[in-house]
Amino acid sequence: MTKTNVKGLTLGALEQFIVSIGEPKYRAGQIYQWLYKYRVSSFDEMTNLSVPLRQKLSESATIEQFTVATFQTSKTDGTVKFLYELSDGKKIETVLIPPRPTAVDAEERMTLCVSTQIGCALDCTFCATASMGFLRNLTVSEILNQFITAQASTVKPITNIVFMGMGEPMLNYENMMAAVEILTDQHGVGLSPKRITLSTAGYANYIRKMADEDRKIKLALSLHSMRNEVRTELMPITKKFDVEALISALEYYNKKTKKSVMLEYIVFTGVNDTDEDVRLLVKAARRLDCRVNLIPFHSIEFTHPKGYSASLHGASRAGLEQFWQKLRDQNVTTFIRHSAGVDIDAACGQLAVKTEKLEINHESTRH
Repeated sequence: MTKTNVKGLTLGALEQFIVSIGEPKYRAGQIYQWLYKYRVSSFDEMTNLSVPLRQKLSESATIEQFTVATFQTSKTDGTVKFLYELSDGKKIETVLIPPRPTAVDAEERMTLCVSTQIGCALDCTFCATASMGFLRNLTVSEILNQFITAQASTVKPITNIVFMGMGEPMLNYENMMAAVEILTDQHGVGLSPKRITLSTAGYANYIRKMADEDRKIKLALSLHSMRNEVRTELMPITKKFDVEALISALEYYNKKTKKSVMLEYIVFTGVNDTDEDVRLLVKAARRLDCRVNLIPFHSIEFTHPKGYSASLHGASRAGLEQFWQKLRDQNVTTFIRHSAGVDIDAACGQLAVKTEKLEINHESTRH
């Protein structure tokens, strides 16, 4: 008999399972808290359940766990990169990011960068994950276990989650949002939805879907250029959703949800750093309720990039600050993101399992 993995089930789904094995529905609430609030790894630890019920659960269900294959700790800022091995032997990376010592919330904040897919099919030219290809979406359980396993490794509570790891979150929308439901449920993990951010490469249809569903988490768009020809070189997804479609979707999101968005922008020398790029970005910012987050480009040399990818060079610190100042001069709320974990290839755009070269599963990438 195939056992049901109860890790990853929402309360409603868990209630259905409990009823299906002949138990009263209220038991699901007890099990739900054990799974997500207390994060136990076995049914024997659910001490307010009778021994016969625990035995029945052991016979019909499992609680999926993660194996930490390896982990690396940055010598410069304490960032920890986990390499997790999944039940099918595939691997993903997750990053635990401590705050800068000078941050105003340094005593409270701890951020986890979560992956949603094994590899990625979008082929963004500046991202290391693209070198892996794409195999499959992560399950709800696998998304949650990144948090649960990372939290078990640190005494300090994880307060923030960013879906900015391996993969495109919008292409695993249902599983990701089910994980968010559990993460933000006060009877589950109990995180604030205001402390969870989803970053998308640009799926306008899902941006509108988030707005229509009134999702409470934050939204970020990985933009990097307001010119279609440039953005297409950087991010081929632009062929499907051009810049105007994305900005229009963000306007819809603003008006529908009354929430601001974040525009993420890597400044590349000689590519997207001209005065015209500034003008177009300012124009977009004035259409939107947003802020602009400038991101230093992090080397992906370890993936041995070729062609256009190999030609990309991030702006110097001086160039980045000059671009920042031009936006600030136009009253655009702009920040330069702090880079964490660069020395262990854990910074933005650097996640890639080097030991695996995945074959693209074309069936899984049809949308």
